[in-house]
Amino acid sequence: MKVESASKSKPKFRNDPALGRGAAFHFRRDWELYLLLLIPLSFVLVFKYAPMSGLVLAFKDYKIARGFWGSEWVGFEVFAEIFAKHDFGRAVRNTLLLNSLDLVFSFTIPVLLAILLNEIKNVKFKRINQTLLYLPHFLSWIIIGAIAYQLLSESNGVINNLIAMMGGTRIPFLQEDNNWLVSYLAIGIWQSMGWGTIIYLASMSGINPELYEAATVDGAGRWRKVWNVTLPSIRATIVTLLIMNLGRVMEGSFERIFALQNKATTEFTTTIPVLVYRWGIESGNFSRATALGLFQSVIGLVLVLLADRVAKKLGEDGLL
Repeated sequence: MKVESASKSKPKFRNDPALGRGAAFHFRRDWELYLLLLIPLSFVLVFKYAPMSGLVLAFKDYKIARGFWGSEWVGFEVFAEIFAKHDFGRAVRNTLLLNSLDLVFSFTIPVLLAILLNEIKNVKFKRINQTLLYLPHFLSWIIIGAIAYQLLSESNGVINNLIAMMGGTRIPFLQEDNNWLVSYLAIGIWQSMGWGTIIYLASMSGINPELYEAATVDGAGRWRKVWNVTLPSIRATIVTLLIMNLGRVMEGSFERIFALQNKATTEFTTTIPVLVYRWGIESGNFSRATALGLFQSVIGLVLVLLADRVAKKLGEDGLL
């Protein structure tokens, strides 16, 4: 009987008019969808792939007078030049330091914040807190930098004025290297933690409520449910975002450092994006800036591939 029912069901698929048709048929049938697809596809081609032709500057001694293709081809000489510079080693060190600290704090705190928000039962209170936490994400780093100096400046900052009024000693939050590093991390966490919770909260909303009910029956408390139900359920999301963040360890935020830097703190403010700006925009050495940017992108790609492979070895799906 099973064989007969299976054989009877085959003609239904054979009679499907869409089967066996070519690309022209599918294009005529769904041309509106293909037309909509042209918008994001054009954006990617124009702003993502077309600029890649400029990477050839990393292998040329680029001179504006000679033009893009007329400049002399020098191979890897530009890379050897930037690798030998003292600023390169310093920029790599600072980029890895700042982004590694960001990965430890700015990546983990949104997970904890999402768990706390998920445990709030008062819906109105929860929405108000979410809105307040999301708002800093929509402020530009120039505005955030101006606010930071108004609050944390050693001479006339609001916080230091309050400390002085209470008889304390003014703290150079942004005028001393180590204090600047702590302030840099704290401001970055404040700016990104609310927005980073969105994906985790969306992932938590898909957890089966029966899992929590079963844990309650087994006598689990609130934090035991978080440990045994919530975290394992969003583990795939955490791993995916961790892989993506590892790819940005060599990047960093130019706007963030540029808005918070000053002449008194120069130990940690030289990073790869800042060095690309100095070499390319300020000094006009486009070959050197392009080579440094290409080096940064290649290292980021390698880190993503390595992290993806490690995730798969640990039993996760990964990205690729």
